[in-house]
Amino acid sequence: MINKKSKIFLTGHNGLVGSAILKILKNKGYTKIILIEKKKLDLRNQLDVINFIKKKKPNAIINAAAKVGGINANNVFKAEFIYDNLAIQNNVIYGSYLAGVKDLLFLGSSCVYPRDCPQPIKESYLLSGPLEKTNEPYAIAKIAGIKMCESFNFQYKTNYKCLMPCNTFGPNDNYNTLESHFFPALIKKIHEAKVKNKKIVKIWGSGMPLREIMYVDDLARACLFFLTKKTKESLINIGSSYEKSILEYALLIAKTLDVKVKFEFDKRKPDGTPRKILNSSIANKYGWRSKTELKQAILKTYSHYLKLY
Repeated sequence: MINKKSKIFLTGHNGLVGSAILKILKNKGYTKIILIEKKKLDLRNQLDVINFIKKKKPNAIINAAAKVGGINANNVFKAEFIYDNLAIQNNVIYGSYLAGVKDLLFLGSSCVYPRDCPQPIKESYLLSGPLEKTNEPYAIAKIAGIKMCESFNFQYKTNYKCLMPCNTFGPNDNYNTLESHFFPALIKKIHEAKVKNKKIVKIWGSGMPLREIMYVDDLARACLFFLTKKTKESLINIGSSYEKSILEYALLIAKTLDVKVKFEFDKRKPDGTPRKILNSSIANKYGWRSKTELKQAILKTYSHYLKLY
């Protein structure tokens, strides 16, 4: 069983999710955390990854490394999104098995589920219908990761768990206009309107798609919670049950940051999936729930954004 003396290899520790996981591991007294910079270990290089894991001999691995982005990045860089994610997760999961690592946490996304499946989305809906076209390559890579973990659990009795979170935001997010997810993009655009005294903010799509969002610290808590918890299920949704339309989020951010603007929507741009809210009853059954209040989370995220930009 994983405890505070266990060696934990955390990949992607500089990213949105990885940095939040690193913070909670340190806060909870985990001292044997294995980290390595991307420039020193390319997770797409199979031999290097396998040798590194065998050398370090971790007790557990949390794979928070991935190529991620919003609707535009997913749509434009399809080849990189499928190749990079398949390569990273294949090497980390297979390397874990070869090194005898029994406990692994694989992070995916709610986009693995069919575009038009019933809501809220249950884990059992996986592979029950066509995916959203704009993020299909990324989703297919993550589905392969889920099935790889399931296969190793079945054949080799490993304890590899797959957490599927809803849209996540917070410190260390990506604010690149053409690559970011919708929530950091809204924060950046509304901030720029504030400092440049603009009265109009333009947003992609119709503003009508519904999205569930969660503060990244809640996802980090879920990762540690389930890494140390024995579960019957290997695929577990991690959601907040907090859902609004893109327009409602834009209005909420503007109000929270005290910015008076009007929103215009470019309907020539894609909306993506019309709705995706997760059924998190399995996670809740084990005692996990998200708990960060949204206004507080927005202010924390904005404060970090101001420090960086």
